[in-house]
Amino acid sequence: MSATVCFCHGRESGPWGTKIRRLARVAEQFGCRVASPDDRATQDPNERVRRLLTMAAGLPGPLILVGSSMGGYVAAVAAEQLNPLGLFLLAPAVGLPGYAVSEPAPATPHLTIVHGWDDDVVPLDPVLRFASDRRADLHLLPDGHLLQNELDRIERLFTDFLGVCLGRTRPAAPPRELIAAI
Repeated sequence: MSATVCFCHGRESGPWGTKIRRLARVAEQFGCRVASPDDRATQDPNERVRRLLTMAAGLPGPLILVGSSMGGYVAAVAAEQLNPLGLFLLAPAVGLPGYAVSEPAPATPHLTIVHGWDDDVVPLDPVLRFASDRRADLHLLPDGHLLQNELDRIERLFTDFLGVCLGRTRPAAPPRELIAAI
């Protein structure tokens, strides 16, 4: 099965930041197409959700969503309608004031959340509630919001996550098609 992995970046990052580049390489090794829309033009999470829903309609194959921080919120809210094969969230901005959907209810069979114990941007408590309510696979790492110190571990977690989503234990192919940032 060939899937499209769509990355949703955080509020102040970009479509091809360090984490996304690392995880995109993993997705490509599994033979997945990769998309990473550029949402730097707006810091409105609800506008980003609308943009993702529109873009996802044109993506081929089963969809897997990956989101970091505000992008985690965007991916989780969009997953309510998109029903992705899997949802991989890094420090997701859930349960924060000012976001229209306080309790996203993503429709997906595979939900993995990675969060830093020392995150000073997204508090741990709402993430714990979100993970618990959805019986998500939750990984708490000794890192801050950017999760920059745990990239190797996150890459291994993402490899395992994709293996479960795609029904494989290891990557199957060299990198394939890359969908340019939209």
